Amino acid sequence: MKLIIYASFHHKNTEKIAKEIGNALGAKVVNFLNVTEEEIKKAELIGFGSGVYLSKFHKGLVKLTESLPKMEGKKAFLFSTSGMRRNMFLNRSHDHFKDILKEKGFEIVGEFNCLGYDTYGPLKYIGGVNKGRPSQKDLEEAKLFARNLVK
Repeated sequence: MKLIIYASFHHKNTEKIAKEIGNALGAKVVNFLNVTEEEIKKAELIGFGSGVYLSKFHKGLVKLTESLPKMEGKKAFLFSTSGMRRNMFLNRSHDHFKDILKEKGFEIVGEFNCLGYDTYGPLKYIGGVNKGRPSQKDLEEAKLFARNLVK
């Protein structure tokens, strides 16, 4: 079984990417608020996705992951949407979450990021950035990423 767990709130950017990846993998796609530990234990490949909030993955997804027992031998990947292109801040958010997954025994098999419409914090005063993202091209890239995971 393949499982996609995501956190997506403001504009559902990450949810859109999660569904594209899920469709490409034939995976069950579930919001982190609704996933069970049993589902996680049964999955052979798990994707963890979040919007990036001030250089961090969503605190609820982080908390869920930190609460898991050891998952030795399970494969995982992470994906995110963000207001900025991949840079040292975004790398920090991915690196922090990868460290949590590795502590739990997951083998990291891939990472994906794309821009998302962002009105978080002070960006709301200027109307946000990246309106229209993730775009159709972003969704296609997410699908390609997923297909390459299983090759």
